[in-house]
Order: sequence, then C-alpha cells, then structure tokens
Amino acid sequence: MTTVALEFTGTGWTTTFQDLGRRDTERRGVPTGGAADQHSAVVANLLVGNPRGATLIENLGGELALVPDADVLLAVTGAPARVTVGGAPVESWSPLVVPAGQEVRVVGDAGRGTRTYLAVNGTLAAKTLLGSAAPDARMGFGQLVTRGSRVLLETEFRGFRRRFFEPPLFRLPVPVPRFDEGPWVVDVVASHGIHAIPGIREVIEEAEYVVTPRSNHVGLRLDGPVLHPDTDAEIVSHGVPVGALQIPHADELIVLGRYRSLTAGYPIVGVASRDCLPLLGQAGPGQRLRFRWTDRDSAIRRLARREAEVCALEHAIAEAFAAVGFETPLPQH
Repeated sequence: MTTVALEFTGTGWTTTFQDLGRRDTERRGVPTGGAADQHSAVVANLLVGNPRGATLIENLGGELALVPDADVLLAVTGAPARVTVGGAPVESWSPLVVPAGQEVRVVGDAGRGTRTYLAVNGTLAAKTLLGSAAPDARMGFGQLVTRGSRVLLETEFRGFRRRFFEPPLFRLPVPVPRFDEGPWVVDVVASHGIHAIPGIREVIEEAEYVVTPRSNHVGLRLDGPVLHPDTDAEIVSHGVPVGALQIPHADELIVLGRYRSLTAGYPIVGVASRDCLPLLGQAGPGQRLRFRWTDRDSAIRRLARREAEVCALEHAIAEAFAAVGFETPLPQH
C-alpha cells in the first residue's frame, strides 16, 4: 500500500468529499444524503476499480484541478467537461493514468449539468459521519475541499505492465447519460389519495419548468404553473421520498432531493422515477424541465435496464484490468 498526496490547485464553487450516502439512518431522522448524481458517482468509482460506494470528489461548478505526487489511476464523470492532464486533452468517463507531478484540470460546460465527479483508485483519507463521508451542512459536517487542500490517498496501484499507451486506456461499455441542451424530460409516477389535486397532472405535463437559484441538495425549486388543493383541510405530516413533487403554499413546484426533510405536510402529487434522479441531480439554475407521467412498472423496467448496463461495465472493467496486469484484485461492492 502506498500513500499518495493529492494537492488541489483549484476547486469549484463547492468541492466536497462524497459517496452514496448513509445507510439505515433515516429511521433515526437523518437523511441519506450522498451524491446528487448517483449514477455518475458509481461509474467513476467502477472505472478506477473501486467499490461503488467509495469516497470520491464531487465538484459543483467552476474549475477543479489537482496534482498527485505519484502515479494514480483516476476517472472523471458527471456533467460534460473538458479534462486535461498536463495540459493535454483526455477523455472523461474513462480510466486515466496520471503521472506524478502532472496537473489534472476539469472545466465544466456551463449550462449542461452542474456536477462532475472525480474518483481515484484507492481510499481517500476523509472524515465520516454515521458511516459516510457525505457532507451534511445542517449537521455541521461540511467536508469541503478547498484550493491548497492536501488530500492523502492509500492505493495499491502500481501502473500497468504495458508501459506505452495513448488515452483512452480502454474501450468500455460505459453508460454515459445525455445532457441535451433543450428541456430535460423527467418521468414521474403519479401520487394518489389525499394528495390528489384535480387537473394537476395535465398542468404539470403541459408546462415547462425552470430551476431557480434557491435550489440546493434539499430540493429543486421550480418556476412554473401549479394548482393548490381546493380545500383548506390540513394535511397530516407524512413521510416523503427522494424525488417527490411537492406543492407548498407558494406558487412553485419543489422536487425533493437526497437531503430533504423526511416528513412534510404539503401535497405530494407525484414522484420522479429513480432512473431520472441522477439527471435531476445535475439540474442547476436556469435548467428547463418537462415532466412525463409514467406507470410504476415502466419506471421499474427502465431502472433495471440502467442497472444491467452498470453491471455490464463492472464485468468489462474487471476483464480489461486483468488483461493489462492490474496488480491489485478489484474490490467487491
């Protein structure tokens, strides 16, 4: 095992340690939290041979840059970005060997997603809270990485037997999401019962919504038409899932994120399908969204297809690394 120092020479608007969030904490009133775009975080870790839930770096906006003091294997995923190593362009969504002393720089494409993820083979030295490195500002656990931060990495990566190669190292079946320039389409499963608002499905499906600057990890606040219940009866506080479409007293639509309060007393008119949650995690101020109603079975099938794609990538990476003599057995998730 080798200890490598990663010197951060540039960070975005908010750069943090991140992972897939906390397990079994919501029963204690603590949100799961974790990466806003879970798909990108998982793929980044798999591309470098890490477990799916390993600690990595989440960068929100701006430029991210770092210099390792030894050779490392890393990958950049998430929103479209220009990635360079030592000033030379390289591919994102692909494993990269970065030589010691060479600067990695990630410059996001403004307007096409907000978050990039950087994973490095090995274990990043990061504090944890309730078993997770995911930040939670409300609990005083910021996990910020700033310009000048020196982050230590424990890794067994020693390079590959093949000495000379050109990026990308491999051609892998990487499930790269699309970040279209037009409105992003989000599938929603309808909510029924006490939260039903006559006509709300038609209003939401026909309208276009815009993410406002008041949005954050707790939820996306959307500017667009809504309807309110036609009764003043109070709704008893109830549990709310990630992705719930909530209509508060104000004339706005809120899509709850991974750091939402676990209960609420506002109408829930639908829930974004799980396969669309990573896309919502990339939506920043000004992003236009449209919603499309779907049924539960269709949503489950789409999620299953995405998971099958990730599993196929996992197997392909194991074979590719073995073919070039990766000395360390790949961790199991």
